[in-house]
Amino acid sequence: MTPKTLLRLLIFFIGLTSTFFSNFVLGSQQNILEQVQQTAEQFVTALIDPPDNGELHVQASPLDSRLRLSPCPTELEATVPGKQSLTGNVTVLVKCPAADWQVYVPVKTQLMLPRVVATKPLGRGMVITTDDLTIQMVDLRFQRGMIFERPAQIIGSKMKRNVKMGDTIQGNDICLVCRNDTVRINAGGSNLSIITEGVALSDGSLGEQVRVQNARSKKIINASVTAVGEVSVSY
Repeated sequence: MTPKTLLRLLIFFIGLTSTFFSNFVLGSQQNILEQVQQTAEQFVTALIDPPDNGELHVQASPLDSRLRLSPCPTELEATVPGKQSLTGNVTVLVKCPAADWQVYVPVKTQLMLPRVVATKPLGRGMVITTDDLTIQMVDLRFQRGMIFERPAQIIGSKMKRNVKMGDTIQGNDICLVCRNDTVRINAGGSNLSIITEGVALSDGSLGEQVRVQNARSKKIINASVTAVGEVSVSY
């Protein structure tokens, strides 16, 4: 074997070894970064207790591949620094005290809850029917005011404003009891319950107070909206 050929083989061997070592280091670094992300996700997941009908989605953002972290000989530690809300985006501090490094990891959280949404555009004045509604999982961040979990709660109510297809139906979008509607008044006390009729003098959604005139006595009372076309008053 000539010296020239030997030199070529040596250069090839060195190049092959360098490539193998480089790939090994990159693979090792990728594993460490994935471990950091998983630690952040698991920590946030443990902090949030979703309701039985909810879905929790937790996703750590990809870390900069240029980070060079040495392997941690002990279990990674995670904290949420400062006073952060756990809804939306949260920053988790993951560190390895034994190797003296720490990384801030952005984590996105989504708490999805079942909500009543419109299956088509609903215009002001429309009376809601079964075909107008469905149930979808909606991110808690995009829920404002009064919302509904079951279509039966609002079927028969009237739209007070326009709602686009796919939008969550909110309490201020509708009136379960609308002004000038004939409503059933449930009046109850400790020993007696009376059902009578009246006329609503104002609009109201579930749980809101409305003014109602008793059809018989003509007396005007304040009552709480309990269902479509129904109010209740205690005495």
